[in-house]
Amino acid sequence: MPQGNKRSKTFRKRTLRTPGGRLVVHHSKRKHKKLVCAKCGRPLLGVPRSDSLSKNKIKKSERNPKRPYGGVLCSVCSREQIKLEKGVENV
Repeated sequence: MPQGNKRSKTFRKRTLRTPGGRLVVHHSKRKHKKLVCAKCGRPLLGVPRSDSLSKNKIKKSERNPKRPYGGVLCSVCSREQIKLEKGVENV
């Protein structure tokens, strides 16, 4: 019987055969979903797939793109948003 915290669907279960011939179950964390743009729903590029705890171990320069709306909007939508803010028509 697995531990209580390993019984949920949070963990992926993989059945492995050991060198001794036994079958054992290994539990591993599931991958997080890709972050998506808040406006159009496209996957964000340059943003790692990780939870907030492991994100703190990554260098600050590798967490999010360093541009306005980086990590929230994709590059196309952020470009449109900046143009709207400045009042520039489609050039």
